[in-house]
Amino acid sequence: MSQRSEQVAEELRKIISMILLQDLNDPRMGFITITRIELTHDLRYAKVFYSVLGEEEKVKETQAALVENMRAIRRLAVERINMKYAMEIKFELDRSIENSSRIDEILKQIKKEKEE
Repeated sequence: MSQRSEQVAEELRKIISMILLQDLNDPRMGFITITRIELTHDLRYAKVFYSVLGEEEKVKETQAALVENMRAIRRLAVERINMKYAMEIKFELDRSIENSSRIDEILKQIKKEKEE
């Protein structure tokens, strides 16, 4: 990613995080973290990766809330980011944190079994 893309992605990550934290009052929203953003080279499309702390039910509720509030999130993000055109935003669940936790648990279990 170019330096410009990285700067835009980081700014967009901050903006969307603040929108989710301050502007959306949807009780279905879980403890959500924007993990990273991938932009196309022309900066017109953004894939926003997020993780949710909690059980699978909370993840599904948060996904539903994001889908229903997508227009408002996009409108606020476009208003706050200084770009010539409005970019398309798509949310995608990032399970990398869960996967790394699971791998860590497995490694601990293997180490414990080896010691026994």
